Amino acid sequence: MISPGSFAQPMRVDRAAHRRASVDLDQALAVVVADGRVLADASGVTLLGADAWDQAHVVCYLGRDGDRDVVAVSAAALPESDPPLEPLRALLGRLGADDRGERDRELATTAVAMSHWHQAHARCPRCGAPTEAAPGGWQRRCPACERDHYPRTDPAVIVAITDPDDRLLMAHASYWSPRRYSHLAGYLEPGESLEQAVHREVAEESSLKLTNLTYAGSQPWPFPASMMVGYTARATDPAFTLDLDEISDARWVTRVDLEEAVADGSIIVAPRGSIARRMLEDWHGDAARLGSLQGD
Repeated sequence: MISPGSFAQPMRVDRAAHRRASVDLDQALAVVVADGRVLADASGVTLLGADAWDQAHVVCYLGRDGDRDVVAVSAAALPESDPPLEPLRALLGRLGADDRGERDRELATTAVAMSHWHQAHARCPRCGAPTEAAPGGWQRRCPACERDHYPRTDPAVIVAITDPDDRLLMAHASYWSPRRYSHLAGYLEPGESLEQAVHREVAEESSLKLTNLTYAGSQPWPFPASMMVGYTARATDPAFTLDLDEISDARWVTRVDLEEAVADGSIIVAPRGSIARRMLEDWHGDAARLGSLQGD
């Protein structure tokens, strides 16, 4: 069972929407982003004072961290041409579960998601004219057709499936790197609920029928603009038939099976910081041991 509150963390950063159009950039700190990467050091996300970046390259206002405003800026805002930016996936995997780690996770995830959105919406999808970022960076306006455009989020579902013996289904998607296994997942389609998407995706990919479908939590996943919504479920029958175009391998594992496979390298589990990993750890029951086996 997923423990109550495992994913229900309050926001560490106050988005302070009322300040988006009036923030004093001369007093703001900045998170630097570019192409899905973030400026960071060994302790986490690097926050730069206003004297270190060019205000012409602000992406969006991120909110208030304590008594300081924080914005996202593109790497072009820095005087150096090639700053040491870290891929977001790697950064999320090493951030801690303390307040600092959760704050950095929020800042980095939001900054990357908004940077992706601005890059992808430089032109109006209705008329093709160039759009302009509105104050605060949470809106783009088309001066030609006078349409306002807002960031979108694409919902996806992920489900940790157990069988009647409490074995967990671990699957390898055909497009993943070798030996990486995780839960079944897929995107929500128009006209269906999140729960219906779970049943459909699992049936399509594995032919399994589910019962005891339970909401587990959610996580923003800006690759480039998703929201992962997690569930747990029980398979009514462990026999499955895979859609080999999507899933090239799957297996039921006990906790001992999983530990042995992770230890010998035949299974690589989802990285720390992901909802997939947190659901796996909840089922396994010993996050520290699982992490030590994989070398996290």
